[in-house]
Amino acid sequence: MTRRSVIVGAGHGGSQLSVSLRQEGYDGEIVLVSDEPDLPYHRPPLSKSYLKSPDAGGLVLRAENAYRDANVELVSGVRAIKIDAAAQTVELSDGQVLPYSELVLATGARARIPDLPGVDLEGVVTLRTIMDARSIRERIDSIDSVAIVGGGFIGMEMAHSFVGLGKKVTLIEAAPRVLARSVAPIVSAHVERRSREAGIDILTDVQLAGLEGENGRVSAVTTSDGRTIAADLVVLGIGAIPNVELARDAGLLLDNGIVVNESLQSSAAGIWAIGDCVSYDHKQAKRRVRLESVQNATDQARHLARVLVGRETAYDEVAWFWSDQGDMKLQTAGLCFDADRALVSGSPEDSAFSVYHFRGDELIAVDSVNKPADHMVARRLLAAGVSPTEADIAAGPQRMKELSGGRAR
Repeated sequence: MTRRSVIVGAGHGGSQLSVSLRQEGYDGEIVLVSDEPDLPYHRPPLSKSYLKSPDAGGLVLRAENAYRDANVELVSGVRAIKIDAAAQTVELSDGQVLPYSELVLATGARARIPDLPGVDLEGVVTLRTIMDARSIRERIDSIDSVAIVGGGFIGMEMAHSFVGLGKKVTLIEAAPRVLARSVAPIVSAHVERRSREAGIDILTDVQLAGLEGENGRVSAVTTSDGRTIAADLVVLGIGAIPNVELARDAGLLLDNGIVVNESLQSSAAGIWAIGDCVSYDHKQAKRRVRLESVQNATDQARHLARVLVGRETAYDEVAWFWSDQGDMKLQTAGLCFDADRALVSGSPEDSAFSVYHFRGDELIAVDSVNKPADHMVARRLLAAGVSPTEADIAAGPQRMKELSGGRAR
């Protein structure tokens, strides 16, 4: 059989892998299968610039000729529905059966839907795809009030986008603080304060009880503490579920995602997985993790391209994330599991500061607000395994750049 890589999923990871394979010298056939009709696109702008200006452009990850030039067959608008691992074939929803020598699952994740009364009313939406974003954008001119359920990155980004469009926004978060799974308490407090100042009504430590409607359309949300909040649109942003059904039915090992080893290979021969659908042992975090980020998906794609052309190495990239919320750029490098100490550098009052997280004396993560230079240095420090002291951090940017191997400006 002619060597053929079939990539299922054309998000950031799948798209990157298809072109990285060619760049690394892969000489077999490459088939990229997408269940969406659109060309692969950037997802972060969907909650921000796209909602404000859908005609601004710039969403497409790569022009169509980029796949053609790389001799990648892009199969759009069809789903992979069955894997036969023994026969090394994958069946598509249009009836095609594709033989493969390597199968890569880049199936991503989907929005979590709560089991609540009224969740199926018209005007209750999620945001994971460009189709979701288009549906929301079509409603914007006809709505006045928005309730956002979930205070993670996407929820907060959308809240600022809707306020910027002149809508009344209420954000409901079940945890005691927004961004509780992502950033330090001091960053959460800063984001909450600045977001309230921007006009967002934030309710924390509050559960959603249900949704009410009129004539089949949502009109309000009710909370567990008895409040009723009017809403013409309700956005559910309470997390994501990895798309593992295809892998599960093929008998692959799962653990909060498709389990892969340090080479990103699944438990089945000839099948690999990357991106939001994957769980793996993270060396720095010292635990199995599943990361939902553009960086992780694209880094794993580039790494797997090297693996599939015979340059076997262990995946060991520093995790990093970002979020733009109003006038705040939040950036995180590393993972702060088991942190027991934090040091603050900069000025929260001026909306420009960083929080350095330590496990003992080891630097494990850095949260930054409007401090992009700190973020870049943090990524270099974590990659090199260098941990600054409190005195180093107090000495300022020049000392931190020296430690990271960079030159001070």
